[in-house]
Amino acid sequence: MQIIISPAKQMRVDTDSIEPGGQPVFLEETKKLLGKLQTFDRGELRELFRANEKITEENFQRYSSMKLEHGQTPAVLSYVGLQYQYMAPQVFTQEQWEYVKKHLWILSGFYGILRPDHGVTPYRLEMQARLSMGEAKDLYTFWGDKLYRELVREDKVVLNLASKEYSKAIEPYLEPEVRYVTCIFGSLQDGKVKVKGTEAKMARGEMVRWLSKKQVVTPEEVRGFDGLGYSYCEERSSEGEHVFIKNG
Repeated sequence: MQIIISPAKQMRVDTDSIEPGGQPVFLEETKKLLGKLQTFDRGELRELFRANEKITEENFQRYSSMKLEHGQTPAVLSYVGLQYQYMAPQVFTQEQWEYVKKHLWILSGFYGILRPDHGVTPYRLEMQARLSMGEAKDLYTFWGDKLYRELVREDKVVLNLASKEYSKAIEPYLEPEVRYVTCIFGSLQDGKVKVKGTEAKMARGEMVRWLSKKQVVTPEEVRGFDGLGYSYCEERSSEGEHVFIKNG
């Protein structure tokens, strides 16, 4: 079973905790994206990021001096956000580390797809950013089916814990022989499942931590998740969706 998650907008450098375990699979494609981004002035970057001046300037400086293969941080330690806070990879046991290195992938607009220990440098480039590359009108077209092919190369079971922005880079290419299960985290309101973005991020991170602790390898075992007050709701779930309802 392979697990996909989203990255986070904020990133940090940590070259002391753990050595990177390898390079991103699609580093050559990343170099092409970097080359394009380095041609942008501040105004063009601001429009691309739809961000304020501070974020734009920070990333303008990042891109202008970026060296992709130097000063790298293992990907799962580099991203900062609620999902990664609840995942808490900084306190993983060796057993948990071995699990995520085998089962977890992080989707990325800049790097494509990453194992947790792949070395990365801080960047800003969301998958939905309107960046054209040659004949590719956006990043979904630029990456095409590359990410999907890498994801299912040796394992045909995928657990989707990514946001729609990132799972959209995988789902158009799904084949009948691939089992693809999306986890939904919500609460019941007026008889319907209501998903709140902040709580979903927390739950996804908590689930990765739980999966790694329990060494879960099948979608059936995933149903046992009970973190943060969630429990599996069989009557609202289907073959392609595991729905977890928050109690209270």
